[in-house]
Amino acid sequence: MSDSLPAEATGLLTVDLPALTANWKTLAKRAGRAQCAAVVKADAYGTGLEQAANALAKAGCDTFFVATFDEALRLRTILPAVTIYLLNGLNPGSAELVCGIDVRPVLGSMAEIEEWEAHADETGEEAPAAIHIDTGMNRHGISLAEAEALAPRLVTEEITFKPALVMSHLACADEPEHALNRQQIDAFSTIIKKFPGIPASLCNSAGLLAFPDAHFDLVRPGVALYGGRALNTGENPMQPVVKLQARIVTVREAKAGTTVGYGARLKLARDSKLAIVSAGYADGIFRAAGSSDNKKGAEAIVAGIRCNIAGRISMDLLAVDVTDVPAENVKRGDLVTLLGDGISVDDLAGHARTIGYEVLTSLGKRWRRNYV
Repeated sequence: MSDSLPAEATGLLTVDLPALTANWKTLAKRAGRAQCAAVVKADAYGTGLEQAANALAKAGCDTFFVATFDEALRLRTILPAVTIYLLNGLNPGSAELVCGIDVRPVLGSMAEIEEWEAHADETGEEAPAAIHIDTGMNRHGISLAEAEALAPRLVTEEITFKPALVMSHLACADEPEHALNRQQIDAFSTIIKKFPGIPASLCNSAGLLAFPDAHFDLVRPGVALYGGRALNTGENPMQPVVKLQARIVTVREAKAGTTVGYGARLKLARDSKLAIVSAGYADGIFRAAGSSDNKKGAEAIVAGIRCNIAGRISMDLLAVDVTDVPAENVKRGDLVTLLGDGISVDDLAGHARTIGYEVLTSLGKRWRRNYV
């Protein structure tokens, strides 16, 4: 990856597209006979929808999941032939628009199903869609009872459109030992028998990795594609995809006993050297990842050395303690690494008491982007 950055730019976000496609191929292999789709919602988890989806399509992926209509439209514009599912379902009055760009809504309520069916009746179009059945998440999805009642109508062809997919979603797949996982798998295995001939999908990234017996016909990984940790324990088998580097604005000396940053939460225990870096919570480096006298903060790589972030993270700036970096190796204008070179999105997330998903989807718009 190139560390080059134009003089006027303050930060570089490098997206490793070969790593992204390698992750998809790894997951597709793990999926066995199940088809491996790709979830590219939230701007492909912050990596760039168009660039990520194009790379995945070239690698062989032909089914994608997005969350909103605008994301579906962007994706359809660049990939006219792939299958696109709209996870957030059907907004009232939007059936014509969704059908018009050949996108399949994930219908998660009887009201959505009825509206989609009415549109199919009116237009005579086949109107493929997915039906989401709630098996324990209590989020999107018709109930098991509603699915039981709906199934006979499909079998007897009383409904105009034929579902292209029946799906559900695991609530605790990142904790494979959680009892709810097996309850959901069993419930889904039972209900899909009422929908013969229709492909079934249950597993996200964590489910794909943890439950090979629950892959069914299609898996839909998201965070694992982008290098994030899907399971809470064990090694992460995914390659890192994102690297963040930000420019040093200045290097300053600070005396022992003085404090760093807003709130004066970190008092220096020694005479220190601080690199002030042009990145902050507006760029996705969460304020909660800062340090205090009672809490170690996130880290940065400076001249190959791991260094601690010092004090609170501001909107546009943060301080890194570079006391142990040789003076000739750290200077104004240098780039420091905030993600990459061994610092994962989940490492940063841990210091901010959140998850890698949020780190990726919070990457700000000010990074100069470089696609490898």
